[in-house]
Amino acid sequence: MKVLAVETSTDACSAALYIEGEVSERFTLTPKEHTRLILPMIDELMAEAGLRPQQLDAMAFSCGPGSFTGVRIATGVTQGIALGADLPVVPVSTLAAIALGFFDHSALAHTANDNASISPVAYTAMDARMGEIFWGVYQQTEEGLVTLLGDEAVTPASAIEFPTLTGVGVGSGWGVYAEVLQARLAGLVTQYEVDYLPRASAIVRLGVRDFKAGLAVPVEQAMPVYLRDKVAQTEAERHALKQV
Repeated sequence: MKVLAVETSTDACSAALYIEGEVSERFTLTPKEHTRLILPMIDELMAEAGLRPQQLDAMAFSCGPGSFTGVRIATGVTQGIALGADLPVVPVSTLAAIALGFFDHSALAHTANDNASISPVAYTAMDARMGEIFWGVYQQTEEGLVTLLGDEAVTPASAIEFPTLTGVGVGSGWGVYAEVLQARLAGLVTQYEVDYLPRASAIVRLGVRDFKAGLAVPVEQAMPVYLRDKVAQTEAERHALKQV
């Protein structure tokens, strides 16, 4: 199976290629350079593998939540390639990718997994500005991926909803609202890690799983997930003002 993934929803920019269980990735942390960098990343990965887009089985992309502009870039690039090559598309949550990166690489995650009193659960939060966070709670699965517990939401840190499971805090939202979140999750979360950004290598693995589960969509249905309509409205209003 061959799947190409794109991730541009935060300050990080990355592309990844999955070929029969092996993942290759290009990743850089270069804010506001995503439009310039993402296509060369994709071209490098495809050239190294000797593949054309028509030889892929599907595309996967980080559909949000995240930066309004960044999510639009990932969506547009994915739609362009998938449309030209007649490929199905798998939208994957940015929050899920952050949680998977944590479980893959954090010593804290491994400690939690070895501690019977702590569930393999990531209370994942991204700073959403405007006094809010993008929020989702993910549990590690037996196959080493992640599954969502409940729903994703955009909410003030003091108003999050959560399962009564012990776990670890993950993501940029913990860097901004740690005190509020720890008070809200008293007894459930005592440790957190801030510096986890979504990566295309996580997006592509989750995309492969979801593709096999029949969750791919036609390219015209591959749409961003903002969680907060106000963000899209504000950006649209700014654009309209520029035209006046």
